Amino acid sequence: MPALTERQAALLNQTPIGHLATADGSGRPHVIPVCFACDGQRIYSVLDAKPKSGSLRSLRRVRNILTNPQVSLVIDHYEADWSKLWYLLVHGRAELLEPCDEQTAAIALLRAKYPQYRDMDLDDNPVIKIAPERVTGWTGG
Repeated sequence: MPALTERQAALLNQTPIGHLATADGSGRPHVIPVCFACDGQRIYSVLDAKPKSGSLRSLRRVRNILTNPQVSLVIDHYEADWSKLWYLLVHGRAELLEPCDEQTAAIALLRAKYPQYRDMDLDDNPVIKIAPERVTGWTGG
């Protein structure tokens, strides 16, 4: 499995929002915005306490990952000066981490990146872990 380059990991950690694509067993796609953090090798996104309809483990992204662990995460930058455009697309395998050492470390990474998470009770929340398998991107500059 290829590791992320330092530049790719830096872009992931500097970008506040990404879009996570999952698919169900029939291949029906589901794309949602997510907060995430990267440890240089893996990407993590916690199922947080913002209002949701139903339990965290019944969310469509979770059901999709449990059925089909192949996911994609895209981050990008847009502005009127097209020479400054870029995107990074990470294809990988996702899994759900229940409370464990890795889940605790992932939440610490997320709290370091997002001050809003510092006051949320996330310690028992599942974390989506993405192991990158292929990374592509483009830059206008």
